[in-house]
Amino acid sequence: MLSNKKILLGVSGSISAYKAAFLVRLLVKEGAEVKVIMTEAAKDFISPLTLATLSKNPVLSDFTKGSNGEWNNHVDLGLWADLILIAPASANTLAKCAHGICDNLLVATYLSAKCPVVFAPAMDLDMYQHGSTRENLSKLKSYGNQIIEAESGELASGLVGQGRLAEPEHIIDLFPTFFIGSSRFKDKRVLITSGPTQEAIDPVRFISNHSSGKMGYAIAKAFRNAGANVQVVSGPVNIEKPQGVEVFKVKSAQEMFAQTKELFGAAEIIVYVAAVADYTPEKVSDKKLKKSDDDLAISLKRTPDIAGTLGKLKNRDQIAVGFALETDNARENALRKLEKKNLDMIVLNSLQDSGAGFRYDTNKITVVHRNGEVIEHSLKTKDEVAVDILAEIEKILKK
Repeated sequence: MLSNKKILLGVSGSISAYKAAFLVRLLVKEGAEVKVIMTEAAKDFISPLTLATLSKNPVLSDFTKGSNGEWNNHVDLGLWADLILIAPASANTLAKCAHGICDNLLVATYLSAKCPVVFAPAMDLDMYQHGSTRENLSKLKSYGNQIIEAESGELASGLVGQGRLAEPEHIIDLFPTFFIGSSRFKDKRVLITSGPTQEAIDPVRFISNHSSGKMGYAIAKAFRNAGANVQVVSGPVNIEKPQGVEVFKVKSAQEMFAQTKELFGAAEIIVYVAAVADYTPEKVSDKKLKKSDDDLAISLKRTPDIAGTLGKLKNRDQIAVGFALETDNARENALRKLEKKNLDMIVLNSLQDSGAGFRYDTNKITVVHRNGEVIEHSLKTKDEVAVDILAEIEKILKK
């Protein structure tokens, strides 16, 4: 992912500086060339030797090196980097960068940079929410820098709240978004439905399906990586929320319909991936139904047709993409669904294909466009399939 990329990691004084070791290791593993600049305060929390060993480059912290006064050229460092990541970024370092207080090598290099710069703050929760910190983060954003918001959890003070440095794996996951150029999806508003729905029978039982949500979340990450602003309306899934994606959690088809309808008007691209239950119990018992010797019959009613109903509200500037999971007459059923729901494109998977469909990490799709174009894809990972789907949506954008 980061092969031959030159990453300059800035480490400032924070208890979470120990995570810099994991960051360096992951960056190198992804193929990046890494150099590290530390502030003096950072050395109280992690050894320069550790980061030098992991990065395979000397760690820099002073304007000069050695006793002969040789210069660590901050201008050259700023020009060398393809990206500068300051993690952890303490309140002190954020303030200095925001106001150009150039009293150390890290800030001097930041002020000389021509590449993207990303700040990952870390501090106690009251410091993080303080007006001065929020203003500094806003100012840094206004300069074109990117911010990875702190995560919530237990802090060094013993308090619990937002302020933890984002986990190294989460930061690495966001790296594709840092190098976005002229992507056609940059700043597009994308709405995705994902996962199953659960239709309650009583307080402990429900009707559902085998959808894992993996395909929807893979598409969300692909759009995020292409620079889009992504919202996901998700049924119950056991998948970690993708970084940089806004997720709205729902359970029933009615809840998914209501939430999707609320967000629909502002969306430019809508992708209906969710496996929404077609039927729901007419009556939901408020107490657990007791087992008896008799059979149990449950009367079902139709759930809202989310794509069909919103398809009638779709304007000419919106792009709508549907999914169809079929077991027989797949292409004919998909074409009918495309027309009925006013879709621009439909993604077809068949349960007859080995390794495709629910719960797998792979999928095999056929894309059908409204103009009749049909594109068949081979079995791939769902992350790869998501990239293929974006490429097909991009064709529609070009028209």
